[in-house]
Amino acid sequence: MRILYDGKIYKIYNEHTPGGVIRYFTNLISRIPLSFIPNLTTVQQQNIIYPVHSNLKIWKYKPFRPGRLYRKLEKHYFKTIATFNSFDLAHPTYYSLLSEQELNEYRYPVVLTVYDMVHEIFRDKIDPKGEHGELKHKAISSADRIICISENTKKDLMHWYSVPEEKITVTYLAAGIDASLSWGDGSVPSRPYYLYVGSRDASYKNFDTLLLAFANVASINPDVMLGVVGYPFWETESKRIAELKLSDRIELYTYASDAHLAKLYRCSIAFVYPSLYEGFGIPTLEAMSCGTPVVASNCASIPEVVGDAGLMFNPNSVSDLTDILLFLLDSPTERDRLITRGHQRAKTFSWDKTVDKTVEVYQSVSN
Repeated sequence: MRILYDGKIYKIYNEHTPGGVIRYFTNLISRIPLSFIPNLTTVQQQNIIYPVHSNLKIWKYKPFRPGRLYRKLEKHYFKTIATFNSFDLAHPTYYSLLSEQELNEYRYPVVLTVYDMVHEIFRDKIDPKGEHGELKHKAISSADRIICISENTKKDLMHWYSVPEEKITVTYLAAGIDASLSWGDGSVPSRPYYLYVGSRDASYKNFDTLLLAFANVASINPDVMLGVVGYPFWETESKRIAELKLSDRIELYTYASDAHLAKLYRCSIAFVYPSLYEGFGIPTLEAMSCGTPVVASNCASIPEVVGDAGLMFNPNSVSDLTDILLFLLDSPTERDRLITRGHQRAKTFSWDKTVDKTVEVYQSVSN
């Protein structure tokens, strides 16, 4: 089976901000059966780690210089690949294509992965003009089959777009790192610390609630710190941190390799995930796989992933989170219990399971 993966997501992101979607497609394409021939289109960039598969064909467009003519050439290059090659199906990595064609212009079946409904639920804040929503709506309407990465995303998809249930398959994701990577020389905070990993710029990430709860904890315990993995703090974040008198209590890691990230997870008191909404939440699985307790919001898909292996809290309650953070500081037995349950929970998710269910979807549309 010849599959076309339009690599728009690889153009959007890079090695230093790979995100869950790139991890998803990298693991999917790398693990697809050897009887399959994956084809990935992409714009040539430095520092991109592509999937590895013995039959993988990567179509790289090397951009010359900015300008309208060169952009037309780029679109034409990707349109030609999609039109004049014989593919059995297409599985775009995003809701738009490198060729800027509509998905319904493909001459073969389309499988589309829908990750979440953040642009619909939080439209006023992150998609006020509805541009992303319109793009996504067109893509969903053009797909022959849809993959959702959680039951919660499936429920939300059916609510927002009235997609029939028989058109949807749920395929869970998995963690790509575990504690075996965590014994290198990467630095970690010198004092006990909680850990936050990921983007903070979207309102639904709820990072401010974590700051407020941590400020409460820091006022009681003079040694505890907060480790943050992500982009440099915005000016407004830095001001907020200063207002809360936390400037010397937070350690920021703007980039962490998988091995360093695994160590940061393992050595922390707990990983804290305060998000108001997630389509899946790979960091919770990473934390459990690396041997640290998970403290996470009790909403959207997060309980579906964490199960009974973490401590859940109301993301709108600073006091709720504060109490849990303080409890874990003085409860080594509970931490050990959560670490054990987390290891067991994380093992129920695997990329091989993800690939097996995805292949079933491929076969259902190509027969």
